Amino acid sequence: MAKLKAPLLSLGASGAIGKAMVFFPWKGLDVVREYVVPANPKSDSQITQRGYLSDAVAGIHAAEANVDVPLSGSDKVGYALLGSLQPTPRTWFNTLVKTIVDQLVAGKDWTIFGGMAVTPGVDKLTVTGFGIAAGTLAATDGKLYYGTSKSALSSSIACTVAELTGGKEITPLVTGRKYFVQYRPTVAADQIGSNSGIYYGTPT
Repeated sequence: MAKLKAPLLSLGASGAIGKAMVFFPWKGLDVVREYVVPANPKSDSQITQRGYLSDAVAGIHAAEANVDVPLSGSDKVGYALLGSLQPTPRTWFNTLVKTIVDQLVAGKDWTIFGGMAVTPGVDKLTVTGFGIAAGTLAATDGKLYYGTSKSALSSSIACTVAELTGGKEITPLVTGRKYFVQYRPTVAADQIGSNSGIYYGTPT
């Protein structure tokens, strides 16, 4: 229903009149436009894109509900840290959605990593993690990328899925220095790009 501050069709009207006109303020002006019913296009490509989004959201919910290793608070922090590297920072949820959708658009597969932990040791860090939700394939072997900045993980060490599950050591490192770590599948082409969040730890 339109609300008037003065006679109809004068300044100050706001809201819709029937389904014909909509009055609203815009940049300090009182303006009116035709009432438009939003379209809901259903072309093949749009339906496919919406399917990608639905798959991503369902995958994230499955990861959160994983009985053995649910997506934890630290995992969400890790994905949020990954999202903070983007020109427009994203939440952990949006970071995961974009990662999965990008993989699907490229015709690739995806994995969500959870139960990730970085345990400090003498001149080393031990990284543990699991692929807790996936599209078609399970997580594949890859590498642990690490460095002293979240945006410059310039060093790497090979790490199989089995090693990640059991705990992979990164050594030697400098005691007292903070390191950031990320697991990236590198063996299967379909999984490349479906990376874990970014975690950190300081060798004791």
